[in-house]
Amino acid sequence: METPGLVHGGAERFSKALRSLVNNRLYSDVRFVVGQERQEVFAHRCLLACRCNFFQRLLGPEPGPGVPSPVVLSTIPAEAFLAVLEFLYTNSVKLHRHSVLEVLTAAVEYGLEELREVAVTFGLGPLQERCIAFIEAHSQEALRTRGFLELSAPALLLLLRSDKLCVDEADLVLAARSWARVGAAVLERPVAEVAAPVVRELRLALLAPAELSALEEQNRREPLIPVEQIVEAWKCHALRRGDTARGASCRRRRGTLPREHHRFLDLPLK
Repeated sequence: METPGLVHGGAERFSKALRSLVNNRLYSDVRFVVGQERQEVFAHRCLLACRCNFFQRLLGPEPGPGVPSPVVLSTIPAEAFLAVLEFLYTNSVKLHRHSVLEVLTAAVEYGLEELREVAVTFGLGPLQERCIAFIEAHSQEALRTRGFLELSAPALLLLLRSDKLCVDEADLVLAARSWARVGAAVLERPVAEVAAPVVRELRLALLAPAELSALEEQNRREPLIPVEQIVEAWKCHALRRGDTARGASCRRRRGTLPREHHRFLDLPLK
């Protein structure tokens, strides 16, 4: 008996045909009202249900008699929802940077792992910028979260380079020490070794002399910051003006509390 062979047609033509059904009233049997703008979007129940468990549960096994009521999805913008539909219909999607975060949110909510991975990769820049902006605006709260302690060294480095953190430098030093301790316990490495990639971004010259002395003493008991970095901070205090007091290590952040010696720092608060 002859074994039947599997023949593949043109995938591009198939994808194009399905893409033509996205938001197409023709043969549609489900209607969505989407976003704050309440845009009407048409879709096909069987296709959504077989591609996504979320829609399978949402739409049920079959429509009731008569004209079905529209399904209201008010939290997702219409553009992002249409991108989700395009992915479900064709297994491909054209993303735009201004809406990729909304697509990512929808992919997580609808359990679309492939789409989530694509959106994360495409939207890494905007996603990173939005996360940093959130932490800058809520610095005190963010430093107290478990998520902060679990940040990677490159992620923490980006934060410590920011002038817009709404937190004082003394609190940042404490947070960096806590972060390094957690990393040291997990990686079974010395605290100073774990902290090495990030502590250079701590602006020790912003600390008052008494604070710097206390930090120096603690650093002897539990090394965290290179000795030469502390020496540079003392130089900034001693010289007060000049080249040493003009770099990023002396620049105040948005949340830096005023100290008497700050009047000698040339760069204004940003």
